[in-house]
Amino acid sequence: MPRLFAGLEIPVEIGQRLANLRGGLPGARWIDPENYHVTLRFIGDIDGISANEIAYLMARIERRPFKVEIRGLTSFGGHKPRAIVAHVEPSKPLMELQAELERLIRRCGIGPDPRKFTPHVTLARLRDASSWDVADYLSVRGYFPTQTFTAEQFVLFSSRASTGGGPYLVENSYELSERVRAA
Repeated sequence: MPRLFAGLEIPVEIGQRLANLRGGLPGARWIDPENYHVTLRFIGDIDGISANEIAYLMARIERRPFKVEIRGLTSFGGHKPRAIVAHVEPSKPLMELQAELERLIRRCGIGPDPRKFTPHVTLARLRDASSWDVADYLSVRGYFPTQTFTAEQFVLFSSRASTGGGPYLVENSYELSERVRAA
């Protein structure tokens, strides 16, 4: 059964800039830059028939390209930090694409994502990292110039069962086009 999720790929040059922020944090397992992405909807382990249905329905989504802004670093997990992430601004087109994917996937019989959508790029997964070390890391590297790119497609990724962080494989890509039909 494939483990699937929908997301946005990060351009190589922005991935390299984000990769330059790695290091200097005990307990961090840094993600390889080629696996950086913005998860729009985690789908999970599903059978081939459901995977094909989701891929077919995703191909019917019609959206225009939009700007994506990556701005600053933060951590997830509060007093027990579990990840270092680059914050992605929740623009209207990004949030609308995510909401449409959520509706589509739920229509395929997959339950709602229990987590609130917070757009981000995971840079490191943390294990036994102290909140003090994370705060020190963020105070030194947490600010970097905003990185902007145009999302011209979204993709259906697969991954093998692991602790996260890749490798991820693009199963299908879906173009965002200026030639969207009028509703």
